[in-house]
Amino acid sequence: MNQLSHRDRVLLAINNKPVDRIPFDFGSHPNASIHVEAYEKLKAYLGIQSHTRVMHRWMQVAEVDEAILCLFNIDTRRLSLGSRDNQLERDLDNTTYVDQWGVVRRKPAGALYYELVHCPLAGEISIHDIVNYPWPDPNDPGITRDLRYRAASLKNISDYAIVLTLPSAFLHTSQFIRGFEDWYLDCATRPVLLETLFDAVLEVNLETVRGVLRDVGDMVDIVVTADDIGDQRGIITSPVMYRRLIKFRQKKYFDEIHRLTSAKLVYHTCGSVIEVLEDLIEIGVDVLNPVQTSAKGMDPQTLKRKAGAHLAFWGGVDTQRLLCQGSCADISREKETLIRILGEGGGFVLAPAHNIQPDVPPENICELFMRR
Repeated sequence: MNQLSHRDRVLLAINNKPVDRIPFDFGSHPNASIHVEAYEKLKAYLGIQSHTRVMHRWMQVAEVDEAILCLFNIDTRRLSLGSRDNQLERDLDNTTYVDQWGVVRRKPAGALYYELVHCPLAGEISIHDIVNYPWPDPNDPGITRDLRYRAASLKNISDYAIVLTLPSAFLHTSQFIRGFEDWYLDCATRPVLLETLFDAVLEVNLETVRGVLRDVGDMVDIVVTADDIGDQRGIITSPVMYRRLIKFRQKKYFDEIHRLTSAKLVYHTCGSVIEVLEDLIEIGVDVLNPVQTSAKGMDPQTLKRKAGAHLAFWGGVDTQRLLCQGSCADISREKETLIRILGEGGGFVLAPAHNIQPDVPPENICELFMRR
């Protein structure tokens, strides 16, 4: 096979077609990047001097420099939304900020991340409180300002696959606004209240997506959206509750994305989702990320057998133990195994199975991305 362009390689792979080599991704979206502390160590190891830009504040992950993307011959490039003109996010003090949804986070001394400290709709609330909540403006012009220009620049001067990150649909945000304890109690005891919250958040994000994809839906190759429905053991609700409360709302969101762009839809959910894999295919997921193979039932053979004809897989390289504790030889073997199983006949983009953490040695990061 002749050597493919980066874009063609990624697109063929996620369409389950054979490729000249497995495409690699690093930093194309906020769940496939690297913690700022690990990134500083990597830059020092590689002799690269640059200012570290934060891609995602509370997760503390970095924008990966073009020099490193080129060094590792990464096949993707990130396209991010613009900053709002009416910026609701603001610092409360040196360690605390409130985001656009009114959620407050703080980074304690010595902590690696910002922790959730205030959920604005926690406790005893009514549907009236949800309806009258000060929701962010989904049509803020700053979101799409210069977006098409930046997309065109990427497309015209490079052959990389352009990856656009869209907002989470409603799950994450509803959990942060309501608080996790109340959110889970609502699932069982106040589902109508919770569904009202789901729909309020969903409508904001649907309207944002409409504006974004009308602007650049024809320019991007891949869109990513993240909303975790899994943990280490399985999905975060029962399958019955997932199908009753969550699934059709996800479908509404995914259908709107597919209506507005021909770009492939990458859905990020951590954890074990083997119980609802067929549901995800049914509602329009094209590519599953991050492929957390350490979670229950998520071994590569099972995933490829059950869903390889309908889904592509993006990620796979364990960040919980392998990257931080394994040797370079261990990482090399795991890469070969994932490429052999998940990449058979196409259908695989290799990347870390979530953000690279501060305890990962830079040698291991290089082993992950360097090609032999």
